Amino acid sequence: MWLGKCMKARAHLYISGRVQGVYFRNSVAELADNLGVLGWVRNLYDGRVEAILEGEEANVEKIAEFCRRGPAGAYVLNLETKWEEYRSEFTDFKIFY
Repeated sequence: MWLGKCMKARAHLYISGRVQGVYFRNSVAELADNLGVLGWVRNLYDGRVEAILEGEEANVEKIAEFCRRGPAGAYVLNLETKWEEYRSEFTDFKIFY
């Protein structure tokens, strides 16, 4: 019997385009909460959104895929994803304002 091992992952995302003022951070936070992914999301002064996600690899990938299109009203021009070493440093998911 195969008991598959869940791999932990960490992704650092930078999302550019029309991604501020369109409920992007809240949408990412809601999805993260639903999938059990920890970390944070924030707006950057240059108009991008930045996020760090930690959790089950498949769930981190689901959020990264969502960030390629964003919520209704968003227009994503670019998603930069940096896969980093999993650190287990978060206890929840925060939205920084």
